[in-house]
Amino acid sequence: MARALDEARQAGEAGEAPIGAVLVSAAGEILAAAGNAPIASHDPTGHAEIRTLRKAAARTSNYRLPETTLYVTLEPCAMCAGAISIARVKRLVIAASDPKGGAVWHGPKYFEQPTCHWRPEVAEGPFGDEAGDMLRAFFKARR
Repeated sequence: MARALDEARQAGEAGEAPIGAVLVSAAGEILAAAGNAPIASHDPTGHAEIRTLRKAAARTSNYRLPETTLYVTLEPCAMCAGAISIARVKRLVIAASDPKGGAVWHGPKYFEQPTCHWRPEVAEGPFGDEAGDMLRAFFKARR
């Protein structure tokens, strides 16, 4: 999760929402890491989770990423939750909850829907306060 926070910091410094993600194999190897970049990439799907899953899928030559753990600094949105399900990520560890835009513990609760074909194990991770503080400071500075 510390690496995901670093990715989030870098995204924030680049003017993106400070959100980061890291995907780790069952052996503990970092397969991919990324921060948010929809602005720089001109891509509405340029969320940290999507970018991380894309990098890992390219690296492993497989769109399915079984036996992996995804660490994220913020509760994923519905788009990212869908991608996590399709990729068959085994475990999702979330630092900070997102009552407004989250789709795991809030909103549509994507993994609880009958149309969801794969549900990762979901856990609350460390650094929730740090991730939340980083996001609050970022958005406060822009208001």
